[in-house]
This record gives sequence, structure tokens and C-alpha cells, in this order.
Amino acid sequence: MTSIYYHDSVSAGADVARAREFEIRNVPVNFTGNVNATVNANLDLGLVAGTYTFATPVLGAQVSATLLGVYGSNSTTLAGTLSGQLATPLGTVPFSRFDSINSDIIAFGDLIPFYEMKWNAGVNNFMAYVTGDIPAGAYQSNRLANLGIGHWAIDAGGGYTYFDEKAGHEFTAVLGFTYNFVNPSTQYQSGVDMHLDWGASQFLTKQWQVGLVGYLYQEIGCDSGSGDRVGCFQSRVVGVGPQVGYIFPIGDKMQGYLNLKAYGEFANENRAAGWNLWLTFNLSPAAAPPPTPTRPMFTK
Repeated sequence: MTSIYYHDSVSAGADVARAREFEIRNVPVNFTGNVNATVNANLDLGLVAGTYTFATPVLGAQVSATLLGVYGSNSTTLAGTLSGQLATPLGTVPFSRFDSINSDIIAFGDLIPFYEMKWNAGVNNFMAYVTGDIPAGAYQSNRLANLGIGHWAIDAGGGYTYFDEKAGHEFTAVLGFTYNFVNPSTQYQSGVDMHLDWGASQFLTKQWQVGLVGYLYQEIGCDSGSGDRVGCFQSRVVGVGPQVGYIFPIGDKMQGYLNLKAYGEFANENRAAGWNLWLTFNLSPAAAPPPTPTRPMFTK
């Protein structure tokens, strides 16, 4: 079982504000012009994931299945001006408007299933996964703040971990690609995106771990669909920050793991950026101790 507290504080300029105005249908269809606005969002989420690990290997791999649920709050504001032209039967007329939108929600988010296969070869560890998004969360296409994306998605990729238990060195990198299905409410389809997550750490003791983490999100396909009014709109963001972890026993057969990560974001394009924090608690069976050598038994 894994539980996560997630806080996200981000902001974006006119490019994202314009796209959000179109998404929530707050801009007249016959409007052409400029949007000079900003978007600010703060999220506080609780995530809970239950994992079952199968006893029988598949293709030599340890197999596990996970289902993750989300509950929390999203507070988003948008403020700025629209200025341009409106097309009318009598011709175009000047149009100007100031928008100030405050949107808050506390609800359940989407469901996210995982299927993972892991292989171990000494200090080298390999992983393949398939995950996705089940649009079961609170979502309304005309609402600024949501806790769901409103459409199905599927994601697949693989990862590598180098872990030298004796020296305490650890490095992990996971690369994945997401295919987004059409949002039936908006007829908008986000392009395929690539995401690379990495972490490097040093175990100072058997229990304490410190290091760095980071990610790169890059949309490699173009947005599309009959509801697309912003064009290709490829987005990108990069995040880097510190991490600290602590492993501790719980009873005789279980162990707990606490991990704190914080990211500062930069190099964003067509996407909000800011900072976010993850506090993770994992509960799992403790690693089995090595077998105790026994003296051989001899009989006459």
C-alpha cells in the first residue's frame, strides 16, 4: 500500500490562458483577437495505491498490478482581457472584455491502473509497464478547475535502476509515452507526449537516503480534433529538485518507507509551471533476512 500527499502550485501566461478560455467555451466562436491573461492553480491531493505482487514469475519477471485513486482540492483562477473583433451578419465589430474567473473543487479524481514487470540481474534492474487513465473523476468541460481530464489515456514505457546495496549507490530512469483519446465533451485530442523521470541517490546508512530527482515532459504530437481552436500547441516542462528517504521496520514482518521530493519547474512552453512537492509513505513486507548457515549433520 502506498499513500501520497501531493501539492502543486503553478502559473501560466497568455498562451495557456487563451487555451483554457477556449476549452471552457468562455470565448465566442466568432471572436478573433488576443487574450492577455494569467492562470494560477493550487492543488492539494491525497493519492492511495494498492499493489498486488504475483508469486509466479512471467517471462522471468516479477509481476505486479496496482490501482491508484485520488481525492483532494483544486483552486484555479484566470484573470485578464480579451480584445479583438467579433464577426456579425453586418460585418466585424470591435470586442473587448475583462475576465475574472475563480473556480474551486473538492472531489475524487480519475482512477489509474498499473501493470508492471520487473527483472533483476545483480546491481541491474529492468522494468516494463503499462498504465492509463480511467475518466472517473470530477470533470466538467465548462469548469476551470477539475480533478479529472475527461478522456481515456494509455501510457507505456520502461525503466532501468542501478542499485549497489553495498556501496549505497542508486540511479533510476523511466521513459514513457502517453496516447490521449478524444475528449467527448470538447472534441479535443491532446497529442502524444513523452516523459522521462529520473532519480539519483546515496544511502548514507541502511535506512537514510538522499539525492536528486527530475523529469522532462515533452509533447511530441500535435493537438487535434474538431474542437481544437489553438492549433498544434505542443507543450513542455522540466523539473528538478532534492529528495530524502527513510526506511524503518513496522513489527516483525513489515517495513515502512517515507520519501519527500520537491521539484522546481522551468523551460515551460504552452504549459503552466511552478513547484510541486510529494510526500510518499509505502507499506510493504520486509525483505527476508539472509539464511543462517547451519552445521552439516553427519551420521555414522
